[in-house]
Amino acid sequence: MLRIEQKLKNLLRMAAQRGASDLHLVVGRYPTYRIDGKLYPLNQDAMLTASATKEFCEVLLDEEKKKKLEKEGQVDLSYNFEDKARFRVNAFFQQGYASIAFRLIPKEIRSLEELGIPEVLYDFAKVSQGLFLIVGPVGHGKSTTLAALINEINHNQEKHIITIEEPIEYVYEQDRSIINQREVSQDTESFQTALKAVFREDANVVLIGEMRDLDTISTAMTAAETGHLIFGTLHTNDAPQTIDRIVDVFPAHQQNQIRSQLASVLLAVVSQRLIPRVDSGRVPAVEIMIKNHAVENLIRENKSYQIGNVIETGSQEGMVAMDKSLADLVRKGLVSFDVALAYSRDAKNFETLVKY
Repeated sequence: MLRIEQKLKNLLRMAAQRGASDLHLVVGRYPTYRIDGKLYPLNQDAMLTASATKEFCEVLLDEEKKKKLEKEGQVDLSYNFEDKARFRVNAFFQQGYASIAFRLIPKEIRSLEELGIPEVLYDFAKVSQGLFLIVGPVGHGKSTTLAALINEINHNQEKHIITIEEPIEYVYEQDRSIINQREVSQDTESFQTALKAVFREDANVVLIGEMRDLDTISTAMTAAETGHLIFGTLHTNDAPQTIDRIVDVFPAHQQNQIRSQLASVLLAVVSQRLIPRVDSGRVPAVEIMIKNHAVENLIRENKSYQIGNVIETGSQEGMVAMDKSLADLVRKGLVSFDVALAYSRDAKNFETLVKY
């Protein structure tokens, strides 16, 4: 077991050294890193066997996590590697074999400036209540952007911040704020249970790792109404889809009420993509919808499909359309035209923005 533990440490150390975002351990494959969005197998290493991935799980998981893996077929955890790096880990079964996916969590929490994210988002760290959402696919930097906002509050305001995560990703060094980080299944039974508890915990700011079900979404909106600043994520593509997803979670007879509530509490929806750079690495393209009277009315009237037009004409209020963000990256020489085009929402509009 010492041999397999050392092998795992070597693989994780190499992930950090190579700047990989992920490491995949799958039976019948070489250990594989994801770097700048692409997969790179470690061909000089041995191909992984069923016994190898099982032994990796034995090293990683405590008894409780092992039981959960056997019972549910997957388990989430965080892994602190030699106090040098943290990994978000998902162990799961496929075709009866164990597989493991590691996501590297950088130790340093970078600022929005360092991330290349518009600094207008800092404005939402200064408000006292409401719902702020960052959306996009898995692996496109949502947690990293949220961490920058939480850290901004931590360093500049006296607040009580509670994070609810599965598992805990970034670990904050407490500064002017008090920060309590709760891990689902370890510190609390569920997102919903932990979120309901914030009403009794004198919380000012709450970060919800993922808003995935009706009860969590409903409680989050109630908290945003009652004096809490709520940060959350959803796996949606843009602001209109996010609004529709939230409303559609609820039964039909509640949806008009939910639209009204959401129109009242929503602060902004930020959609984020990490785009391959011309040289190496990835750079964020960001769409920002900031709620104004027009957006609020469109939500209430079930016309979310028109919100894109408001975003395109709302630059003076800090709004940014995705195609505009992509075009800016092309004009700056950071991203190639063809790569950006693949991420654009409207090809003709994008081409026009690049030219002008």
